[in-house]
Amino acid sequence: MAQIGSFTRNEDGIYNGEIRTLTLRVKATIRPVERDHDKAPDHRVSAGGVEFGAGWTKAARETGAEYLSLKLDDPSLPAPIYATLTQGDNGEHKLIWSR
Repeated sequence: MAQIGSFTRNEDGIYNGEIRTLTLRVKATIRPVERDHDKAPDHRVSAGGVEFGAGWTKAARETGAEYLSLKLDDPSLPAPIYATLTQGDNGEHKLIWSR
């Protein structure tokens, strides 16, 4: 697992930050959205006004701590990126990539 981004959360629950990989470097926003049904995402990810991901609020089994499970995808990517946004230090949230 590798950290591929960092975000800060504002009082409206919107996360602003940057996603960085070897081929991707974008300023991104993760916004809460209304869900249409119980399996719909409760967050949308965008960069430069283009939506390229979705997120679901989850809770850790052992601690109950909330985190976001994200799926990022774009035609320029060979495959979707699956990542987890977790609380870090000093109000920072870390975007952790996993395969």
